[in-house]
Amino acid sequence: MGVCNPEREMPASQSVAEVRPETGLLVLGVDTCGPSGSVVLARLEGGAARILEQKELAGRSYSATLVAAVGELLAGHGAKLAGVGVIVVVNGPGSFTGVRVGLSAVKGLAEPGQTPAVAVSRLAVLAAKAGLTSAALDAHRHEVFLRLAESDGSVREMLAGAEELAIVALRSAKVAVCDNEAAALLGSMWTGTELVRCEAPTAWDAIQLCVPEIVARKFADLALLDGHYLRRSDAEIFGDPTMAKARQV
Repeated sequence: MGVCNPEREMPASQSVAEVRPETGLLVLGVDTCGPSGSVVLARLEGGAARILEQKELAGRSYSATLVAAVGELLAGHGAKLAGVGVIVVVNGPGSFTGVRVGLSAVKGLAEPGQTPAVAVSRLAVLAAKAGLTSAALDAHRHEVFLRLAESDGSVREMLAGAEELAIVALRSAKVAVCDNEAAALLGSMWTGTELVRCEAPTAWDAIQLCVPEIVARKFADLALLDGHYLRRSDAEIFGDPTMAKARQV
């Protein structure tokens, strides 16, 4: 579930050499979904990614700092936007505004040159960072964004409060968490579950997870690229009281 569908193959107009790992593909990563964010520049060679530099972004300032940070990152390594071969973007779940800002910026950066993009769930990145299949993030309002492994090997992501947590079936004995709020809620509801604490996921973690998709040229359709919200925005919820409990899964 890490990569958004539908996927597309590399456009015919783009040189195959631009996406072959042995050429040293330049990869830009963007994550603006959490309380703080990051942008990163990496190089993909021989099927493995090597980080060049990562810049942290303060929360609630993404719209003012994201594009400038990307420009500084590229300039600092003598690179231009046209030289970026792939953009990896974390498309949620998380802050509604943060997700929108990140996706809008990535579309603006990618569309002029039709730069391929890969979108990945922040929950998938967190789980992979901890070496697990299940993860949880604080969603505020005493709820969590939850990623669970199913018995058939698939995964599902959902928004869960105490009511949902009381009935949901947990297939894993361990869940990755990176914030106190998610840990507290899960700890009170799932007393037999081991909560594995790790640092919050970053854009660099997202790139590392997406290397197989980049190598396989499984890219998102820029025209259809959208946020992985798992719930409606506050504006939508409070503007339509009859749908206050609506969920997007």
